[in-house]
Amino acid sequence: MAKKYKLEISPATLEKIVHMSLFRVEEKGKCLRHIGDETKNAGLVLSGIARCFYIDGNGNDITRGFSISGTLCMDEGMFGYAESLTEWETLEETTLMVFNVEQIKKVIFEDVLLKNAYMTLLENALRYKIYRENGFLVENATERYIHFRKLYPEICSSVKQQYIATYLGIAPESLSRIRKNMKETENDLNSDLY
Repeated sequence: MAKKYKLEISPATLEKIVHMSLFRVEEKGKCLRHIGDETKNAGLVLSGIARCFYIDGNGNDITRGFSISGTLCMDEGMFGYAESLTEWETLEETTLMVFNVEQIKKVIFEDVLLKNAYMTLLENALRYKIYRENGFLVENATERYIHFRKLYPEICSSVKQQYIATYLGIAPESLSRIRKNMKETENDLNSDLY
């Protein structure tokens, strides 16, 4: 993760974090956390994909986001929430590094490099949140899907389309139409080349 996001963390600090963490491999479909559960622990996805989602008044699940390799999951506690706002589940076999939020924050604020890395991660999360909100305000569903594909190609190829649709704020049928139209457009473009 440090290399992927160009974060500087000293080997001693990294070793300290590893020693205070638990490593778990969770099977596909495992519930990691329920709405209302305590958020004393958070996790870092080392491999695999996790999804967080809300349950609306009609009992439908609506995807809030995905956690892929190198990103946090079950992270509400890192942002000051005592209880989980969402359900968390694995979408494929997922390896997690799980740590105590209070302990990790203590380590973060004692180490300048780690504090800078944490600020970078928070800035990236906030930047993405603003980008996503902007998409809902100014982009149509097709544009939102195209941007999603660019950002998360690994998710598009391995996650149920229904989850992606709810993440994009559209019905699964609409996503199917968008994908079909895009495929037809790509095929038309390719046939024009020959």
